[in-house]
Amino acid sequence: MKKVGLALSGGAARGLAHIGVLKALEEEHIPVDMIGGTSMGALVGAIYAKERNASVLEEIAIGVDWRKLAHLVDPNIVPPWKGFVHGEKVKLFLNTLIGGVSFEELGIPFAAVAVDIESLEEIIFDKGSVLEAVRASISLPVIFTPVKWQGRFLVDGGVLNPLPVTVVRKMGAEIVIAVNVSSAIQQKKFQKRTQEEATSPAGATLFSDSERLTDFKRRLDSLLQEKASKFDFIEKVSHFATDRIHIDEKIENLQGPNIFDVLMQSLHATEYELARVAGKLADVVITPDVGDIGAFAFHKGEEAIPLGYAAAKKEMPKIRELVRS
Repeated sequence: MKKVGLALSGGAARGLAHIGVLKALEEEHIPVDMIGGTSMGALVGAIYAKERNASVLEEIAIGVDWRKLAHLVDPNIVPPWKGFVHGEKVKLFLNTLIGGVSFEELGIPFAAVAVDIESLEEIIFDKGSVLEAVRASISLPVIFTPVKWQGRFLVDGGVLNPLPVTVVRKMGAEIVIAVNVSSAIQQKKFQKRTQEEATSPAGATLFSDSERLTDFKRRLDSLLQEKASKFDFIEKVSHFATDRIHIDEKIENLQGPNIFDVLMQSLHATEYELARVAGKLADVVITPDVGDIGAFAFHKGEEAIPLGYAAAKKEMPKIRELVRS
């Protein structure tokens, strides 16, 4: 049979769907002769290349209490402009999953993708420490500090190659199965809420608040003209200020995302387009429907893995035909 290569995309927590794809391939006895991975795809690919058993990955994904992994965040205080998280604790966690294995010791040939952030050069790891390679490949810009390696500073491979089809081709794959868990930019919920607010009773409240402001000014003029009590005036101003604070909070929540939303959406937009183009070079593209799983929802393994499995099963007739032709 022809040599089959598996290209696993980045996608943070959505990458847990890769495990479901691997389960389906094992079930159908489809060989995986080599793996190329970016970011989360590099982590899943590295563990699978070592263990060669999707059930082991599933046990890890479901068995780990991902909410407790917040303790792995080690804020980078000095210098803070290189990234919010230093990543040493994350590296220790990766060591429990991957260990000190080298690429040469893996049961399946594997390659991980990172990027030199200064030269914007793609760096392909296929020799040496697997742990160091995966740590570099998952280094999301701004979130993690870049990984220093041989005089270079490396970040997440998704910056340039979120779906490493070309990498797997160069490894010798005759058939490339790509798994793309990068999701397209969707209309943000706050936009939907804005529209609903404009047509709902709550929206009418915002409109009436404007009328209240006019009314307050009118009453203020009246109070001043009538030389009303100083304390009564302060009380009315206080009530109005309190109302305005609540109104402004509502408007602010509707007007835009926070800095991390902006960062993740920007990265996803770029990765989505790059992955879409890279997918055209693959023989089969498996696209799990993981758009509803948040980038950091690692605790949703029980939801993501079946989605990957179902997507792989859908493409299985084509895969079988290619592999056994």
